[in-house]
Amino acid sequence: MRIRPYTASDWDHVWAILEPVFRAGETYAFRRDISADEAKAVWTDSQKAVFVAVDEATGELLGTYFLKPNQEGQGSHICNCGYVVATHARGRGVAAAMCEHSQAEAAGRGYRAMQFNFVVASNESAVRLWTRLGFAIIGTIPEAFRHPRLGFVDAHIMYKRLPSR
Repeated sequence: MRIRPYTASDWDHVWAILEPVFRAGETYAFRRDISADEAKAVWTDSQKAVFVAVDEATGELLGTYFLKPNQEGQGSHICNCGYVVATHARGRGVAAAMCEHSQAEAAGRGYRAMQFNFVVASNESAVRLWTRLGFAIIGTIPEAFRHPRLGFVDAHIMYKRLPSR
């Protein structure tokens, strides 16, 4: 697997990865009926650096992530990321590879820390992975997410200090 910067020609493949996740409504707070154009505007916003994970043997996109400042101005030294793995590529280490790549990329861009603002607590595999990769839960927002099957569930704020470069 290789992780490289997103190009505009990747969008249809990126949307094919994002759409089922957004439609399921179990891990991201986007509207479940978000259009492709709205999703493109949000995922590839000019403030974001967007990357894709590619299967080197087939050229197939396995996942995507964005990296952006978590806040503007005086809070811009902490970054935020969002990751989505293609349904068929889950369990192959794609999310871990993208998270590790994003940390190196963030440190190289001068970010001092990474913060995930809204990790749905019922997304146990993500919470477990982020914890394994050194992120700590620094807060929990009670009943912050309307899960389509579970009702109101908590969301975690997770944080990791990045190595200085």
